[in-house]
Order: sequence, then structure tokens, then C-alpha cells
Amino acid sequence: MKSFTTLTLLLIAQGICMAQTPIYKNKKAPTESRVEDLLKRMTLDEKILQLNQGTVGDNNNPNNNGFKKPSFAEGIGSLIDFSADPAFRNSIQKRAMEETRLGIPILFGYDVIHGFRTVYPISLAQGCSFNTELVQQMCAVSAKETKLSGVDWTFSPMIDVARDPRWGRVSEGYGEDPYTNAMFGVASVRGYQGNQLDAPYSIAACLKHFVGYGMSEGGRDYHYADISPQSLWETYMVPYQAGIKAGAATVMSGFNDISGIPASANHYTLTEVLKNRWSHDGFVVSDWGSVEQLMAQGVAKDRKEAGLKAFMAGVDMDMEDDVYSQNLKQLITEKKIPMTRIDDAVKRVLRIKFRLGLFDSPYTPIVEQRYLQPESKVVAQQLAAESMVLLKNDQHILPITAATSKIALVGPLAKDQEDLLGNWHAHGEAADITTILDGLQKEFGQKVQFNYAKGCAFDGTDESLIAEAVEAARKSDIIIACIGEKAGWTGENTSRSTIALPAIQEKLIAELKKTGKPLVLILGNGRPLELMRLQPMADAILEMWQPGITAGDALASILSGRVNPSGKLDITFPLTTGQIPTYYDMRQAARPYSGKYQDIPTDPLYWFGYGLSYTNFNYAPIQLSSASIRKNQKLTATVEVKNTGATTGKEAVLWYISAPASSISRPMKELKYFEKKEIAAGTKIIYKFELDPIRDLSFPDADGKRHLEAGTFTLMAGDQKIKFELTD
Repeated sequence: MKSFTTLTLLLIAQGICMAQTPIYKNKKAPTESRVEDLLKRMTLDEKILQLNQGTVGDNNNPNNNGFKKPSFAEGIGSLIDFSADPAFRNSIQKRAMEETRLGIPILFGYDVIHGFRTVYPISLAQGCSFNTELVQQMCAVSAKETKLSGVDWTFSPMIDVARDPRWGRVSEGYGEDPYTNAMFGVASVRGYQGNQLDAPYSIAACLKHFVGYGMSEGGRDYHYADISPQSLWETYMVPYQAGIKAGAATVMSGFNDISGIPASANHYTLTEVLKNRWSHDGFVVSDWGSVEQLMAQGVAKDRKEAGLKAFMAGVDMDMEDDVYSQNLKQLITEKKIPMTRIDDAVKRVLRIKFRLGLFDSPYTPIVEQRYLQPESKVVAQQLAAESMVLLKNDQHILPITAATSKIALVGPLAKDQEDLLGNWHAHGEAADITTILDGLQKEFGQKVQFNYAKGCAFDGTDESLIAEAVEAARKSDIIIACIGEKAGWTGENTSRSTIALPAIQEKLIAELKKTGKPLVLILGNGRPLELMRLQPMADAILEMWQPGITAGDALASILSGRVNPSGKLDITFPLTTGQIPTYYDMRQAARPYSGKYQDIPTDPLYWFGYGLSYTNFNYAPIQLSSASIRKNQKLTATVEVKNTGATTGKEAVLWYISAPASSISRPMKELKYFEKKEIAAGTKIIYKFELDPIRDLSFPDADGKRHLEAGTFTLMAGDQKIKFELTD
């Protein structure tokens, strides 16, 4: 009897305990039940705090004017963590979990764009690999390093379609094509977030900058973007819709003004489209200070009105500027903001925190060996090599042959480290970089003597170092000139009026050319360059971009021929700055053979999709499963590609569609699919594209409604093209 009574009492006590445990603290309860339970327990002040983001640590973004907050409000929703110190992060999180009434964890964010400490090539370079699998692996590595450093959320990927290389942030995205940005954006989301957000090394992704930021007038950062509704839907919305479909947890609103309504006050894009049409149930965060900046953009008379417009448009969390924390409560009192909107925003923030597992596992484990792991470097080197694009190779000057015994290595990038990291390199350190000189010496060993000379600085007028470089060239069999941009010349707030390199670098190349020695240009840059004067002087040109920590090793593997270059441009290189904008999927002119420039050629120097190899790939005629299909049928296209050279290489096949006459004019051609495969010398591989008419042949109107019209279409791959019919 006694044991029965004891057991009964224990069961009763357990039941009481379970009844007293809030649902939101029950890790077995459904996420939405936990969100709703917690929301009911929150005061208005606690709710508003969840909608604000502050900072901790020293701000390492020069565009934020040295901003540093010494403290933050207890119960704040999110913090940008500049520290990379998990113990410091845990100490702050402990205060949130144990010293606030409800114990709501803080969401820690940070800009991890192309690596946390293991720095990979810039995103513009990554797109040239046309290898989304590698980029997904890269983002998984970045996520692991980021998570183990105390950060749960990255403000990446940037998927702004960018067609003006004067805009510095062109380096942060995947170029000029909507589909390419979409596919690399999806790969990034999958790499960061993994199969589930609460996995040990998963972090939340953030699609940015929604939407049209890449169209800033004249390439001037933070400026107006004149975007027609048609262009908005057929170009700029495309990557975001794909990213949302892939499950991106969050979205960041942009700095730009979209045809009169700023992105951070745009109800149509943020609520009508993103949340209602696309059913995005995560949250929207403003870009740094973009709520307050609505005043500068001329749509808000003061901070209070700025907060009202941004919040009611659909911006759920305010990054840094304290507009929400200082004004939302008063706006609710004045009945300008309904509680339903407050509750919706708070639920969105809480939902992501629950999905990340922050309520159940709020602290970061302390792991000493979390950076620069061997397997991470392998991915970094492969991605860097596959991102490099061979632009010119007259007389097959590359790869460097065994007959070469002396190489003149010159230029400001030859021994540089910091500038090969690129912009937005998070916690990457210059000391982690393998320089070009070190990489080449490691690759060629004692077989080659390197005659190094800097030649010139990145800019300025000092020509005193050129003579030494010329002398090094005269003593050598071949010249490798490493020129380009400093890391700080691209990225946020780095607009330039010309994409030509400074005159001092062009002067160096002109003097080297006079020696008569074979001249190879290695370009390290974060945007397309104007090469009109440089290209004729070079025997070979290799676009290296800003390749990250394995720069020297990856470059050396290509120059030696151990790796065959396989990159293709994800952005067009104009012949001159004056050609901007120029991009591959422009619409046809009213007079196709007229309306051209009178003083220069109208075609750019290198189109999107251009890239050479050390071998030759021959495309057989495209084969179709049918010459005519209905709108509810699919079409299978195949093309046989043969490696007719003596070197194994990778070839990315890009499939384009050209539409017939339509009710809305269409671009001259549009990329619809790409695939990259390795082909051994003398062998052939078949590439296949399954074409879905609804997905690949339809087009949006000015409100995003898709139309599919019958007609004759052209399918293109390599130098091959074929027509087929779409019937009703």
C-alpha cells in the first residue's frame, strides 16, 4: 500500500510539473504551438524588443562610420556579433536565457559572404565556376566555422542581378544573369542551412538585397533604381523567388529606391509578393540603417514616420538604428500600427529562433580547431581554380612548358596577400593567403628561376619601379604580370566612374611589351575591367578574380597545366566603360543592323559565358525528343560534346532559349540550364536538358503573372542551335 501511494504521489507531482512547464519550453511540442504559447506570455515591450537588432564587438565594416554600441537592451531580438568569440557570445546569451523574464534567446548574425575564416573566392568569381555543388560545399564549410564561432545567421547570399560593373557590390553577387544568380543562391541556401536548421552546423541564410539594388543609377551605391514592373519580374525577382522556394529563412530589404518607393518601405514587394504570394513565413530584416534612411530618400519626414512606413510595408526587424525601439510603442498607442501586425512580426522572428534550435540549445560549444581545416582548403582551392577564366591564349602560350626555365614575375599582386582576400572577407587574415610567388615556387620547384619585381604600385604616378621589372623581363623566357584591383576597390560604397585600371599599371604593361618577351596577364579584381588597351599587348590573359586563401596554389595549378581552366564569365566585360550597360540577354533593337556606336565597336570585349580551355570541345548537333510539343508536354534535348584535344578538361554546357514573336518582347536569348562535366581527352559525353514549357518557355507580365504562348523557339548550346515548335 505504501509503495502504491509513493508511486501515485510521484506521478501526480510529475503531472503537476509538466502542467506548469510552458509549452514554448517543451522541445517536443510543434514549433507553431511553441510560438503561439510564447507570444501569449509576452508584454508589448518584450515583443518590440524582439524586432530590434544591435551590435556587439568592434565594428569591422568601414561603411558604418566606426559605429560602436557599448551596450544593448536586455531582451533584444538580435545582435550582429563582430567578435568571433563563442565564449563572449555565450556570456551574452546566458544573460538572455537566465536573467530575462521569459528566457528568449538572442539571434546572433554576421556578414559571412565568401567564408568566415577560410576565405573562398568572391561570389562573382564563384559564379564563373558554373559549379553549384562546389559552392554548396563552400557554404557548408562557412556555416560550420560561423556556427562554431557563435553566429547563427549570415547575411548571405547576395543575389542582386548586376549589370553595371561601376557598382562596387557587383563583386558580391553572381553576375548579370537571373538564372545564374538563382541557381547559386539556391546552392548557398542549401549549404548554409543544410537539411534542417537545428543541425549542429547549420545557420540561417538571408537573401539580399530585396529587390533591385543592383540597378542603382550610374553604379552609384545607395541610389535610385528605375525599374519597370516588367523588368522587376523577369529579371530581379527571379533569384529571390528561387531562394524562397529553397527555404531561405530570412530576407533583407535593400537601400535602393525602386521607382519612387524605397525597398525598405515597399509593401508590394515585401508583403504582397514575398509574404502573401510566395508564402514566406520567415522574417525580413532591414539593411544597416535603411529604416532611418527613408528620411534621406524623401518618403518620411522623421524617424517615427520612417518606422511606420518600413514596419507596415513588411520590414519585421530593424537593423541597428533604434527606430523601432523608440517609436513602435507610440505608433501602436496612436492606432497607426495594429497589434496584429506586431504579433505577426514577432511570430516570424520567434519561428526562426525555434527552427534554429536556439531555445533548446542556446550556447555554442567551445571547439579549438574550427578554422582552416585541410578538407576546407581542398574545396577552397578547387573552387578558386574552377572560377578562373582563361580569356586569351594566343599560340597556346599557356600552360607554361618544361622548356621555360626563367620567369619574370611582376606586378603589385605578385607577392600581395591582403588584396587577394577580396572585400567582405569576414575574419579572414592576410597571413592565411598563399601568395602567387609562393604558389608558383611550390608548383615548379627548382625547375624554374623566378625573377621578381614589383614594377609599380596599384595606383599613383611613381614610375621608379618599372625599370627593375623591365630588367627582370629581359632576363627571362616569359613574363607573368599580376595586376588588378585592391580589395577595397570593390564591395559596398566603392563605385567607380571607370572600370579601367589605373594608368600606372597600363604603363607597366606597355613597357614590358617592348621587351618582346611572351606576356601573360593575371588579373585580380572584383569587377569586369576595361581591357581595350591591355588586351592587344598580352599573349595570354587569365582572369583570377580575388580567389581567397588558396590564391597562389590555385593559380599555379592552372599556369603549370596540372589543372585545365574551366571557368566561363558570369558577367560581360565591356570593351570600354562607355558601353555600360551591356549584357547578353538584351532585347533586340528596332533596327538590328543600325543604332551602333560610331566611334567604337558595339559588341563588348568578352560576352557572358565566354571562357577558353587548354583543350578543344566539339559540340555535335543538338538532338530533340520531338520537333513539336504541346504546352503540357516536356522536351528532352541532348548534345554530344567531344574533347578533341590531348588534355582532360571540364566543360560547362550552357543551354539558352530564344523566344519567337510574343505579346511582350523577349530578350535575344535567355539561359535556362547549365551543367558541368569532366571529359577525358579523346572521349565524348552527352549532356541532357529536360525542358519544361511552363518553367522554361513562359514569361511574366508586369505583375508577375506567367504567360505561355505557342510558336517557334530556338534552343542553343555551344555553337549549335535547333528550332522546335510549341503548339496549343
